[in-house]
Amino acid sequence: MTRNRSSGQEFWKYVRNYLTVYLPRIRCLSPRTIDSYRQSISMYCTFLKEQSSLEFSKVSFEHVTRDSVIKFIRWLRVRNCEGSTCNLRISSLKSLLKYCADEDISIYSVYQEVKKIPLMKAAIRPVEYMSEIALKALLAQPDIRTVKGIRNRMIIILLYDTATRVQELVDMKVSDLHLWTKNPFVIVTGKGGKARSIPLMTKTVAHLKEYLRRFHTISDDGTSKPLFYSIKTGLPHMLSTDTISVILKNYGEKARCTCPEVPHRVHPHLIRHTRAMHLYKSGLPLSYLAEFLGHVNVNTTDIYASADIDMLHDALKKTDPELEDEIPLWKDEENLKKLCGL
Repeated sequence: MTRNRSSGQEFWKYVRNYLTVYLPRIRCLSPRTIDSYRQSISMYCTFLKEQSSLEFSKVSFEHVTRDSVIKFIRWLRVRNCEGSTCNLRISSLKSLLKYCADEDISIYSVYQEVKKIPLMKAAIRPVEYMSEIALKALLAQPDIRTVKGIRNRMIIILLYDTATRVQELVDMKVSDLHLWTKNPFVIVTGKGGKARSIPLMTKTVAHLKEYLRRFHTISDDGTSKPLFYSIKTGLPHMLSTDTISVILKNYGEKARCTCPEVPHRVHPHLIRHTRAMHLYKSGLPLSYLAEFLGHVNVNTTDIYASADIDMLHDALKKTDPELEDEIPLWKDEENLKKLCGL
């Protein structure tokens, strides 16, 4: 049977199967990852509507060409999308077309056209993280005289100690905590449903035991009740990732008033970066750090391997210990960059 590539119905049938069957059931991707693919496809259709007055229902494979996708990239750049964001959108379209080509050989030429579009060279930025002083200032913000203050401080402590992603944190259940074993740990379910065990510091365990005493009854132990929740209609409901982001944003703004070292924007992933950098600077090998963070690809962890000013300073001191009593040239950040050819 001959299929009509110019049919919008044909295009959207493939999109539906791709998002509802192939990605979740065949590739077993998480809902958040699938949502990212969905947003990319929707954004491309929005581009077509804005540029060509093409309604969503009329979009077909004839509108997914090399020239059109290149114009889509320019459209994204005009909207100040970074290179990494553009690459995500391009990769999503390529993935969709590859799936369609595997299902229908007549679409293979469309896929080959778009496949050849190179990804943009994304700028590599240094990892932003908080100093220990800034972290202490942030932890001092929750008012622990209130119920929400106690909960919110526990959220920050656990975010830092486990370096979890914010979605992993809100997904935590009481049953994921194992506090009464010889080496306490928490089970975290990451991307793709992959679970990992993260050891907990002694102080964090003490905070968690007190938190459980206040917010969970003994009968909650071993249940699937969310670890962090808010009460709605008389029942506990899991917190959303947006709620966690707002909590950190507000505390960050307050902390910056007393501590200039606090970054202008405090968000959950900043806490994850902070813990990772603190561990790396303390000597944890990158391979162990990758396992701790739940990185499938060890190369993803390489972003933490870029030395900061303090690490460069310590390294240069070791190369010439006789200069320790003199005022070192690298005390000035600009001079240090020149010495290192930066």
